[in-house]
Amino acid sequence: MSDTMYVTKETLEKMREELQRMKSVDRPAAARAIAEAREKGDLKENAEYDAAKEHQGILEAKMALLESQIATARIVDAANVDTSKANLLTKVTITNLANKKSMTYQLVGEKEADLKAGKISINSPIGKGLLGKTKGEIAEVQTPAGLIKFSIDNITI
Repeated sequence: MSDTMYVTKETLEKMREELQRMKSVDRPAAARAIAEAREKGDLKENAEYDAAKEHQGILEAKMALLESQIATARIVDAANVDTSKANLLTKVTITNLANKKSMTYQLVGEKEADLKAGKISINSPIGKGLLGKTKGEIAEVQTPAGLIKFSIDNITI
């Protein structure tokens, strides 16, 4: 994963804490589970041993991915964000021109996206469609459901 991942300082800290927990708690627990399963006899017919090894492999893959993400992460500070156009960390109030529903989304990086909290990824169809747009512009967004037009009503931090 060589693409730069833009995150807030808080998200980067959470990622580092999660990686540390995986290394200090989860990895030793996986090793213990393998050792316990190994003691139970023939490894050829030991489903518990196979499951423990598989769990360890998945854990190691997750750790490698997280290490890669941390290595390519760049911290974005909201104080330095330009609000003249829709950018990372800006809150964009939009109106769907078809049904006149208005909503506000904060544009965030992939790791911070949470639709329930009103945070959408800049890599999502709507996020991509809003990026770079200014107040008063019409954003045409190609979604799986078809083309949707949004008017950009406001851009804030």
